[in-house]
Amino acid sequence: MNFRYNDGGRAAAGYTGQTGDCVTRSIAIVTGLPYQEVYDVLSNGCRTQRITRGGRYKSSARDGVNTKRKWFRDYMEALGFQYVATMGIGSGCKTHLRAEELPKGRLVVQVSKHYTAVIDGVVNDTFDPSRDGTRCVYGYWVKR
Repeated sequence: MNFRYNDGGRAAAGYTGQTGDCVTRSIAIVTGLPYQEVYDVLSNGCRTQRITRGGRYKSSARDGVNTKRKWFRDYMEALGFQYVATMGIGSGCKTHLRAEELPKGRLVVQVSKHYTAVIDGVVNDTFDPSRDGTRCVYGYWVKR
């Protein structure tokens, strides 16, 4: 799979260094929305979500986003995206991070411990997460 370095506008928004903002970056890249706008929405969701037993308080999107929460799914659906699961419990890996195994278009792809943007078969991220095409895709958000 081809790779293109893209920070989603993080540097232009004034942020430096490395952090756990892959969800913010991938949404900003795929939607074309400003990084800061996406960051603010996700940070607000992190701050206002109910803390569950064993969970921890997250003050902003740089601390990671729990993408299983209802508020996150509602946000993605409001942007016009639909989630497509490619793997179930005990099913094994059926889809890899390869151009021929993913549909064309603008995708926010969920892989193990990471989200990445894929646009027409090209990974747009700050590093290449494909592991030479062996990385398993858990699911992806695609524009309806």
